Amino acid sequence: MISKSTLRTEMRARRRRLAVEAPDAALRAAANLPADWPGTPVATYGLYHPIGSELDPGAIRIAGARAALPVVVGRDAPLAFRLYSSGDALEPDALGILAPTSRAETVWPDVLFVPVLAFDGRGGRLGQGGGFYDRTIAALRARGPVWVVGVAYAGQEVGDLPLEPHDQRLDAILTEAGFRLIAAA
Repeated sequence: MISKSTLRTEMRARRRRLAVEAPDAALRAAANLPADWPGTPVATYGLYHPIGSELDPGAIRIAGARAALPVVVGRDAPLAFRLYSSGDALEPDALGILAPTSRAETVWPDVLFVPVLAFDGRGGRLGQGGGFYDRTIAALRARGPVWVVGVAYAGQEVGDLPLEPHDQRLDAILTEAGFRLIAAA
């Protein structure tokens, strides 16, 4: 089986190519989120600030819920989430990624949209390798139910990913080609 490191290199190149080929993919993906999903009340949902060729989740909305963005608070810590509305001030977090300021309210999202380098049909997710989202998803799931939705180009799907025990699975995937719930493995 291919190593995660090798797969990351290949998938970064693929994602860059897909971004050029489908510049409208982010808007099409957002339009694919069903209006009646998840069918339970959602107070807050977590998005992310896209880096490089990551699919931009900025157009994703869940009616009646508030959006939040992640904040890196430490290299080995889960991400924190702070409420964010378009136009709110942003500042660099501990890794230099733009995030809501410390004046924004910290929240625990009910739905978390996460960036993806690669995904498989069983909910496997390959990220950048820092473990931030795995730690964050584990912490959120320890608090209670949370929906974790990968946001990706459809062309980022691969066969079975080489997962380790700490790797957290997706509950659904949102792409420019559609929205898919993933059955528990």
